[in-house]
Amino acid sequence: MNNIKARSFITIMVVIAFLALFLRVLIGQVIKGSVVVNESTAAATLKLISAALESYAKDKQGAYPDNFALLMKTTPPYVDKDYIDSPPIKGYYYNCPRLEASGYSCYATPLKCQITGNMTYSVGTGGLFISENCSKKD
Repeated sequence: MNNIKARSFITIMVVIAFLALFLRVLIGQVIKGSVVVNESTAAATLKLISAALESYAKDKQGAYPDNFALLMKTTPPYVDKDYIDSPPIKGYYYNCPRLEASGYSCYATPLKCQITGNMTYSVGTGGLFISENCSKKD
């Protein structure tokens, strides 16, 4: 009788171990899939911001806006919302630390490196787009 209980316990433990391994792999694949979506959204959003800034400068005789909000105050607006002051979008923060009449530089940085994204994107005056692996600091 004890031999049957021991075999049943071992069988249950083996099944639980396989389920845990399966869930670990499944969760890893889901995270990788969401990272790919987050990264493509971040790159597209940063390119949209750059295109809006370049269009604004083209319409204003080469002068870029010194405030991101100016892109929304025109009719029609160059962008539909303020990406800089909004909460993270699909795991990425957006920032334009340099906005001045002579040029700009903007960044898209993952909220949590290697969890919400693996890449940091930057774009500068003229639409120069750069992507780099983020370094895990957390």
